[in-house]
Amino acid sequence: MKAFNVSDFAALIGIDWADRKHDICEVDLHIHTQHLSVISSQPNAINAWANALKEKYNGQAVAVACELKKGPLIYALSKFEHIVLFTINPSTVAKYRKAFTHSGAKDDPTDAAIQVEILQLHMSKLNVITPDTEKVRRLTQLVEYRRKLVQDRVNLTNKITTTLKNYYPHVLDWFKEKDTQVFCDFILRWPSLKQVKRARKQTLIDFFNQHNSRYPSVNEKRIEEIKQAEALTTDNAIILPNLLLVECLTAQLKQLMIAIERFDVEIKTLYKNHKDKFIFDSLPGAGPQIAPRLLAAMGSNRERYQPSEEIQKYAGIAPVTERSGKKEWIHWRYSCTKFLRQTFVEWAGQSVRYSFWAKAYYEQQKSKGKPHNTIIRALAFKWIRILFRCWKTRTAYDETTYLAALKSKGSPLLKYAVEGKF
Repeated sequence: MKAFNVSDFAALIGIDWADRKHDICEVDLHIHTQHLSVISSQPNAINAWANALKEKYNGQAVAVACELKKGPLIYALSKFEHIVLFTINPSTVAKYRKAFTHSGAKDDPTDAAIQVEILQLHMSKLNVITPDTEKVRRLTQLVEYRRKLVQDRVNLTNKITTTLKNYYPHVLDWFKEKDTQVFCDFILRWPSLKQVKRARKQTLIDFFNQHNSRYPSVNEKRIEEIKQAEALTTDNAIILPNLLLVECLTAQLKQLMIAIERFDVEIKTLYKNHKDKFIFDSLPGAGPQIAPRLLAAMGSNRERYQPSEEIQKYAGIAPVTERSGKKEWIHWRYSCTKFLRQTFVEWAGQSVRYSFWAKAYYEQQKSKGKPHNTIIRALAFKWIRILFRCWKTRTAYDETTYLAALKSKGSPLLKYAVEGKF
């Protein structure tokens, strides 16, 4: 990634964004003047301001700093070639403000000026927002939104479970998986024990068969339990409000599952047509859900990360070492892209089931008394280095090749595995 200097730009600009307006501090580097202004957050106002900059500085590059990595403002400014976007952590601006303002009071124009000052003094340490290809950016949005929908599904099933326990707990034993079509349709058709006990046996059998639940022994057991079930309560003051809530939540869950399926189709289509698909398909434990997320994490720009340490730190996998006097301590990296960290950690967890050396490493660390989460994070740290190498060289991962490399280096991990200690 190109390193920028202040001399590369005609102007330095800080933007303190808000929902309806943006405060701007603009420093003209040719005549060394500062100008404060406010623009609307409406697209036409942002476009007019950006075009005015291009005309004012004859198409020369201008550096714009903002406390955002994505969002409407970033999306609007990314299309202008004369604007180079730098992102500044909001906590950095807040701490900078407090260091030089005794009151610590926040003021939008002041924050915009602080961003310009940080840009001028520490440009080399700031991240530049460099858009990837349209397909990768689209895939990135899709996998992030899908993960949020999945979490919504978990939250919704938990709410449904809690509500059913209040008046109709039996159904939770009849269906082990709650996020399924058969569960939703069963609840919507028979939302109370009283209603399902009225159903004829053949009606229940037809229902299960229509939902591809064709195990006679399972269905017979369900039907028998339905007929023998006793009500938790007969108090309508309890039953009816909870019944209504369950019907509403279940309808939402059903629509949510349909939405996730739509996202799956879009993600699968984009992923299978990407030229780097073979790399991520080769990764143990990646699978159809995690592989597209890993592709989106790495992107298409091979210059985006140089050493693998950059992505280890950016993803929050690399720990932070702090020192003060004779003391030294290591802790979790708090400032990072949470979804990215989640992606690598989830992949590392799955890899234990599919990779020989990953399983050996997990058992080796476990024998040393390390907790599960610590082991998985350390494993993710190792996997990132391997993935980075494969990504850089456009090479599919091969377990045999990696094991041969471990053997040539005399890895104690391989010795641990060969001795059959796991």
